[in-house]
Amino acid sequence: MKVKKIPQRMCIGCQEMKPKKELIRVVKNSEGTINVDLKGKAPGRGAYICKNIQCLEKAIKGKRLEKNFETRIDESVFQRLREELIGEE
Repeated sequence: MKVKKIPQRMCIGCQEMKPKKELIRVVKNSEGTINVDLKGKAPGRGAYICKNIQCLEKAIKGKRLEKNFETRIDESVFQRLREELIGEE
């Protein structure tokens, strides 16, 4: 039986490659709206972050999400991510 390849993505906080299922996806759709995509299926440009509050804080401090999406990101997106991470623990 063939071994299935596990998709890997890089966390924008810690810059480590991890399995896609272990990460939270943030997506920018065609209208330019930025949302948290918990299912990982929404259309648009995606960025991934670990389910770890330290990685989120590193990404915010370094403005990595803003650089990745080439736009300013509303504080509500960061607040939603924080809520999701606190809910995970």
